[in-house]
Amino acid sequence: MNASEKAGHTFLASLGKTRLRPGGVDATEWLFNQSNLTADSIVLEVACNMGTTSIELAQRFGCTIYAVDMDNNALNKARQNVAAAGLQDKIQVLEANATSLPFADDAFDVVINEAMLTMYVDKAKTRLIDEYYRVLKPGGRLLTHDIMFTNERLETGRQTQLAEIVKSNVSPMAESAWKALFLARGFRSVTTQHGAMSLMSPQGLIRDEGLVRTAKILFNGLRTHENRTRFLGMFRFFRRNRHQLNYIACCSQK
Repeated sequence: MNASEKAGHTFLASLGKTRLRPGGVDATEWLFNQSNLTADSIVLEVACNMGTTSIELAQRFGCTIYAVDMDNNALNKARQNVAAAGLQDKIQVLEANATSLPFADDAFDVVINEAMLTMYVDKAKTRLIDEYYRVLKPGGRLLTHDIMFTNERLETGRQTQLAEIVKSNVSPMAESAWKALFLARGFRSVTTQHGAMSLMSPQGLIRDEGLVRTAKILFNGLRTHENRTRFLGMFRFFRRNRHQLNYIACCSQK
């Protein structure tokens, strides 16, 4: 598959990017601070990708984590990363469909799902959230991290461009709509944080990846015509719409 056909996160990962979430390390750190995790906690990470977040959770809290995804390439990379970190006893990497999770009701203290709900239309979002609610223990927390509109939505043409840029029928919402969605599915409280997206900004790249890895990402993104066209297209779009698109992190309590 060439660069122009890959999903946005897959393309960025191919350049060497490890943080593939819209708010980067800042948003993930906020979620960690809402988690109330201990070494006895059991966590489900949905759409774990390369396992970056699961590894950080295990290292920081010593909790048990089930990390699931549907992408076999991502799962293989996640298993390699978990093994390299020596965390096979804490993290189990599994193939699983988020719409039908292979876990019992009330199984997890925390479910974390970053940069996935945005990629689904509203009815599909509802089905996914219902499944997360099902596997959460009473009092458990759903931690999510997605894209939000600072207004109600983008202009029609720019909404189409966003879908073309990320190669997905991406469907962000305003902060009030995200909150309302979780509350409507039975969660009793929703706390949020939002801010500038770091995915493609120079400052965000350096904060999330460090100077050396940022230099590698830029080199890989610009070194071929195919990569350069895609990389600069993404960079220009997100910079042009930086005041209309934020990240949002949500902590929803069952």
